[in-house]
Amino acid sequence: MENIKVARLETQSIDLSTAIKLLDEQHVAYTDVTNANWSADYPYKPEFSFRMAHNGQCLIIEYHVKETSIASVAGRDNGKVWEDSCCEFFSQLPGDDFYYNMECNCTGRLLIGCGPVREGRQLAPASVLDKVMRWSSLGSDDIALTEGDFTWNMVLVIPTEAWFQSNIQSFDGMKLKANIYKCGDKLSRPHFLSWNKVDIEKPDFHRPDFFGDMLMG
Repeated sequence: MENIKVARLETQSIDLSTAIKLLDEQHVAYTDVTNANWSADYPYKPEFSFRMAHNGQCLIIEYHVKETSIASVAGRDNGKVWEDSCCEFFSQLPGDDFYYNMECNCTGRLLIGCGPVREGRQLAPASVLDKVMRWSSLGSDDIALTEGDFTWNMVLVIPTEAWFQSNIQSFDGMKLKANIYKCGDKLSRPHFLSWNKVDIEKPDFHRPDFFGDMLMG
């Protein structure tokens, strides 16, 4: 399994106006996501990378995507964002027997779920979702399925409270089990990319047995 060290930022507060600057100042590098799972049926492989850092209380994730179609039609948080141009962060905290899925489409519609398996997941309430700051280079309006050459970035600033069934005191020194995904189930060219390869027969990202390690600095 792949693993990565998540840089520690020595700053008390993080918001969308400073997030990218902080990543740049700390020279936080992008990690390429290249595993095209189920490539026999879904051969398309957009360019996709991510970078991450934290300050103990918030986690910054920046996604960078280059693809040939985009869509954002989920229309609301906790909607079917995985059918749009979507980036996903799945994570499991130390000692938990369940995991979280944080899925965000290309204009910032966000889904957060929690549970031990794919079925019957508990969705985060609006009071939790509203605490996650989001910025997209594509803006925040819905986008119908559109063909072309698109490059876009998404930034999420995720506080500890987003792991809403856990009690995170600090990210400092934590080792998360996690995977990062890019998908678009109803795009013109559906695809299923992952940071850690998901080695099963049919598409399914709800597989914590294929999570890698994220070591929080």
